[in-house]
Amino acid sequence: MKLPLLNAREFAKILNRMGFNCKRQEGSHMFFEHLDGRTTVIPNHGGEEIDRGLLNKIIKHDLKLSREEFLLLIRK
Repeated sequence: MKLPLLNAREFAKILNRMGFNCKRQEGSHMFFEHLDGRTTVIPNHGGEEIDRGLLNKIIKHDLKLSREEFLLLIRK
């Protein structure tokens, strides 16, 4: 199943539900940190959607989730 197209605001809401907090924003990049030490950066370019390739990289490497785990999280 394909990942959904999400803009930065939608993705930030999902990250907040997962326990990530936005620590700062520099230009058009939002820096998120989790209490367990995981961090990620997402681009915030107006209403533009985040590319699926970048979204997949963030999910796998930064959030340390499989695509299936992420899809289950966003359906809640």
